[in-house]
Amino acid sequence: MTRKLIAIGGAEDLENEAEIMAAFVRLAHGEKARIVIMPIASEDASQVIPKYRKVLRKFGVEQIDVFDVKMREDATSERCLSLIQNATGILFPGGDQLDITSLIGGTPVAKQIKQKVDAGTVVAGTSAGAAMMSSSMLLSGGSEESPRFGSAQIGPGMDFIQTTIIDTHFSQRGRHGRLMTAVAHYPQTLGLGIDENTALILKDDEFEVVGTGSIIVVDGGPMTHSNLHDLKHGELLELHNLSLHVLPAGTRYNLASRQPVASRAKRSAGRS
Repeated sequence: MTRKLIAIGGAEDLENEAEIMAAFVRLAHGEKARIVIMPIASEDASQVIPKYRKVLRKFGVEQIDVFDVKMREDATSERCLSLIQNATGILFPGGDQLDITSLIGGTPVAKQIKQKVDAGTVVAGTSAGAAMMSSSMLLSGGSEESPRFGSAQIGPGMDFIQTTIIDTHFSQRGRHGRLMTAVAHYPQTLGLGIDENTALILKDDEFEVVGTGSIIVVDGGPMTHSNLHDLKHGELLELHNLSLHVLPAGTRYNLASRQPVASRAKRSAGRS
């Protein structure tokens, strides 16, 4: 069964074409979709839920349920387990990603969501909901800073997208330095920096970029030198031969081979 995950960089369009939400609904079986929204990361779910209800109904979805986990006990709820079991799509809005991992990590609900992912149910997350999908999760860190020791706080994610670290609001908040710092700490992982109103749509090992921005892939595997082990907190990193890819909408990347999938199509019109 094909795994289907959508990691969104935040601030996605919910009012106009809403391309990313349209893709989510298509993968969740369109008008027959049964969507569960889980605003675990959101500080005020009452401000978030109506916006997602509106855009989902715009695409013809009638069955929309909401389940918020405010305490770990909620993650053993029979109602929640039943909703997840019957869902064709699960959506995690933004907020604080640590709320998601600390409240549902290791619970029956988390295990059931993982089983649903493995069985082909589409799971989408925006901002914090995207960050939690990675194996190593960025918790916090300075924006618009050069890579330096201690500038990124990292913890375990939900591991839906294995061997990755996902950062969001990427170009808009100048988070290149903190993602490189995270990859320097965990060079076996791929750093994925996702712009706002931009998403990766993962099917098995390959994702396509959709939206109005780009995804930056930082691969620490080819790195030939790092001074991280010699540094004190706050000192600047020296990193040689990091591999970096810039992927705009329409491009693809294979996580298994760690390589972009080059398009052979050429522009139909010449440059003037």
